[in-house]
Amino acid sequence: MSPWLQKDVEELGFKPVRIFKTGVELSGTLQDCIRLNLNLRCASQVLFSIKELKAYNADDLYEGLLHMAWEDIIPADGYFSISSNVSNETITNNLFANVKVKDAIADRFREKTGARPNSGAELNGAVIHLYWKETSAEIFIDTSGETLSKHGYRKIPGKAPMLESLAAATILAGNWDGVSPFVNPMCGSGTLAIEAAMIATNRRPGLYRNNYSFMYIKGYEEEMYNTEFLQLEQKVKEVPGDLQIIASDISADAVEISKVNAGIAGVEDLIQFQLCDFEETPVPETTSGAVYFNPEYGDRLGVEIELEATYKRVGDFLKQKCKGYFGYIFTGNLELAKKIGLKPKRRIEFYTSKIDCRLLEYELYAGSRETKNI
Repeated sequence: MSPWLQKDVEELGFKPVRIFKTGVELSGTLQDCIRLNLNLRCASQVLFSIKELKAYNADDLYEGLLHMAWEDIIPADGYFSISSNVSNETITNNLFANVKVKDAIADRFREKTGARPNSGAELNGAVIHLYWKETSAEIFIDTSGETLSKHGYRKIPGKAPMLESLAAATILAGNWDGVSPFVNPMCGSGTLAIEAAMIATNRRPGLYRNNYSFMYIKGYEEEMYNTEFLQLEQKVKEVPGDLQIIASDISADAVEISKVNAGIAGVEDLIQFQLCDFEETPVPETTSGAVYFNPEYGDRLGVEIELEATYKRVGDFLKQKCKGYFGYIFTGNLELAKKIGLKPKRRIEFYTSKIDCRLLEYELYAGSRETKNI
């Protein structure tokens, strides 16, 4: 997701130092992390680097961290937890590495203050993150804590929900302009339609959350947080009166769940919910817009055979009812995607969990220029 995260970051006025497959590196202050946490749609964590060291084994790691001034980072009466990403031949369990980090912090506190903060697994206080690959280790303050990938409005997830940050990234990757119609058949728990409404009205994820790990670090400026939050509220904009966001599902439960989630996000009035088979989803007559499907991928042979017919119907729906639109299908099953019967203009790579997925974009020509079949 780094190309869309990069776009997200640059819109806030930051210039990336480095772009890599799983993230974006910036140069900034701990206070900058407040703004990033509140605004980013496509991020999972905002990590603030505080030390790099060589560590061949757990003892090296412990020694390298023992001499850091943790008492200047974590309040003595606070709470902290450890997260990690470890690939070192001497470590067979990440939890062992986490314990060594925790022990170094606790022992440093005992040596300098005679007491130590509480610690545990919950990410609801200060969070220290270890990235350790081979002999190179880096220690971060995880300023987010609980992942930013969940935007806070989806209290009822529904069946196999799409992660909010991924939904936002895939919308930003497409050609939807935020003004023309956005149609989301098979809406599930409503994530795509809700994210589209949030993008159209410039609602940022920070509006739905009030607890971050940066709040538990020494030097936290609450006034700066309050100012940033107020700016989020002030930047919410009115949508054009003719904007149409339509979400449909054949499941009454899915439609009700979507309405609840949209209500929490404050965008229920911006979305037209329909209870129907996807082929009956109303598509406004216009010269532009986006129709977005996120169908099941199928993980068993019998299910895949059933889904072949569904994917073919999706292709027929796009060809027959969505002329003039851009069609989007997000799937982790490229064999099923062949059943759509349309040639994609773009294939944009994404990963969800460990599944290699594609966002397939179809330009559905209207008028004399006919859509091309494979």
